[in-house]
Amino acid sequence: MEMRVDKEGFLLDLTCWSVEVARELAQREGLTLTGDHWAVIDLLRTFYDTTGVSPSMRPLVKLIRERLGAPKGNSIYLLSLFPGSPAKLAAKIAGLPRPTNCI
Repeated sequence: MEMRVDKEGFLLDLTCWSVEVARELAQREGLTLTGDHWAVIDLLRTFYDTTGVSPSMRPLVKLIRERLGAPKGNSIYLLSLFPGSPAKLAAKIAGLPRPTNCI
């Protein structure tokens, strides 16, 4: 699969994103995407299409809480899906730019 990424693994051309690209990016991170992952990815892509912004952790938690409910709207849930830095990793797999304020 031909995709160009930066040194952190983010797509250089965001228009190259597809479901297959997401699966490849996830695999590179040691993840197999489930329905729960896709729910977050879809919300992120919709948010980005609307705002032009990849949300950092706090706004991401709020977005998930509003759209998927309180049990999923917390950092522990997101860490279980996207270990390490959830906002950064989820944005990467969703084919979005690196969120600002993410380590």
